[in-house]
Amino acid sequence: MGIEIILASILCLIVGAGVGFFVRQSQANKETKVRLEKGDEIIENAKKQASDIKYKARKEAKEIAKEEKEELEKFVNKKQKEIKDQENEVVRKEAKLDTKIEDAEKKEKQAHEKAQELEAKKLEAIREVEKFKIRQEEVANKLSEVSEMSKEQAKQELLDLMTEDARVDFAKELKRIEEETKEEAEDKAKRIVGIAIQRFAGEYVAEKTISTVDLPSDDVKGRLIGREGRNIRAFEQICGVDLIIDDTPEVVVISSFNVVRREIARQTINKLIADGRIHPAKIEEFHDKSKAEVDKQLLTLGEKAQMEIGVHGIHPEILKLVGALNWRTSYTQNQYQHALEAAFICGAMAAEMGQNVKQARRAGLLHDIGKVLDASAEGSHAVIGADFAKKYGESPDVVHAIRAHHDDEKPESVLAHLVAAADALSGARPGARKAMMESYVSRLTDIEEIVNSFEGVSKSYAISGGREVRVFVENDRINDEETVMLSRDIAKKIEEEMSYPGTIKITVVRETKAVGVAK
Repeated sequence: MGIEIILASILCLIVGAGVGFFVRQSQANKETKVRLEKGDEIIENAKKQASDIKYKARKEAKEIAKEEKEELEKFVNKKQKEIKDQENEVVRKEAKLDTKIEDAEKKEKQAHEKAQELEAKKLEAIREVEKFKIRQEEVANKLSEVSEMSKEQAKQELLDLMTEDARVDFAKELKRIEEETKEEAEDKAKRIVGIAIQRFAGEYVAEKTISTVDLPSDDVKGRLIGREGRNIRAFEQICGVDLIIDDTPEVVVISSFNVVRREIARQTINKLIADGRIHPAKIEEFHDKSKAEVDKQLLTLGEKAQMEIGVHGIHPEILKLVGALNWRTSYTQNQYQHALEAAFICGAMAAEMGQNVKQARRAGLLHDIGKVLDASAEGSHAVIGADFAKKYGESPDVVHAIRAHHDDEKPESVLAHLVAAADALSGARPGARKAMMESYVSRLTDIEEIVNSFEGVSKSYAISGGREVRVFVENDRINDEETVMLSRDIAKKIEEEMSYPGTIKITVVRETKAVGVAK
């Protein structure tokens, strides 16, 4: 009984173990199946995600490629445009160069033809000289036979005759050459000068060497004089001017040839009047303040002029002199405006001639700075101004142009001639300056005296304000050809003996009169 129970238990255990194994195996199979299904699902999802990622990547790659292609096309188009522009520029320059080459070849050909023509004329002249010598010898022999003169005397007489004929021929040839060259030279010069003049018009103020200051009342005059004249003495000593206090009501006069000192003194008086306290200490204080203000004002005016003409880099000390020209006049012409006008005219002429425009304007602006420097400096204003400009770093060309604009130094550059011409144009054209009556009459008288000193001149008249001289000659003493030489001789003598702005035209008139009497 016990064994059976044990066997039954073992059998049950075996059966239970088999059933458990079977159950566990079945459950494992189910779990495996489920896991396989999940694995398939995960793989499927992964494939789907991979496909989506691949699609998105392709799409993004296409977009990037499209953008890169567009950028590349833009870059290529830009480079093609630049290359095309460069090709067009090269073509234009080649065409321009071809034109210049053609012009040069044409000029070279003309020069060659001219040289050949001159050579032919030279040979012809040599042949004519040989013929002339032979003819001269024949005539000399005949004259010697006829007049019983020696051969040398006859030759000398013939030479005198031929010299006179040659002088007449020279005058004719000179007149012809002048007429040929004047057409082109005068037209070009008039065009350049005309363009320069038309492009600028200046404003002018009255000439003066004194400044007047209005007073609130005549009581201020006594305070300006001070006890025993101590205030006026202190004022004149500190400011370096003359203070004129007379019977003119409510006005005092400041006199000085130094325009800057005169302006500083005027501002000092105005400050003293406004403050009310007038004594030497206040005079010195307000003088220092006014001097600082005027220095600043001079620099401002100089910088304004520099900016107007379009140059830069001028030293502040030079700019102060340019500003000081605002209080300097010459024959009623304000020299600050004159400097600006000369600068513009000089620049305009330089542009027409293909020169450096900014350098020309710079030299034109600075050409008269010597006029406002201390009068104790030695030399003309052109020399003083040139030395000052050189001291403060101006270029040698500009310094030479300043020094040479009144012939203190011989002009040796185009710039120097342009500055001299611009200065003359600005000062000499009608309306620019008002000359004093005495000097005006004296200049006309001197011109007529010089002209009347020549033989054969019957009378002369200076007209157009001394810009032209009409010369009448005796027709029995001066022939038509000699009038040309006479006009040149008169012009040369006027240039040597007179100083004047601008030019003087000499017109020689020879008249022939025939008188008949009817009875």
